Amino acid sequence: MNSTQMPLFCQSCAMPLEKPDDFGSNADGSRNDDYCRYCFQEGKFTEPDLNAKQMIENIERIMKGMKIPGEIIEQTKAIIPSLKRWKK
Repeated sequence: MNSTQMPLFCQSCAMPLEKPDDFGSNADGSRNDDYCRYCFQEGKFTEPDLNAKQMIENIERIMKGMKIPGEIIEQTKAIIPSLKRWKK
């Protein structure tokens, strides 16, 4: 990624998409540029019935377990509703 490109983030969980194996996969096995491998595999969401509130709760739990600072967790939680998957 060069300095003029915006970093990519999963449009479901906001995980940074930095290396090839971070990305999800389409039904044909190609890379999906919108979603991470945890949220999207083989052209489908891994948790299709999940709602934005549940995603926020999951992300908060995961990030706390990773010892990510509270400020970053709060910023991420605020971003989730604006991502492609959750935008109304």
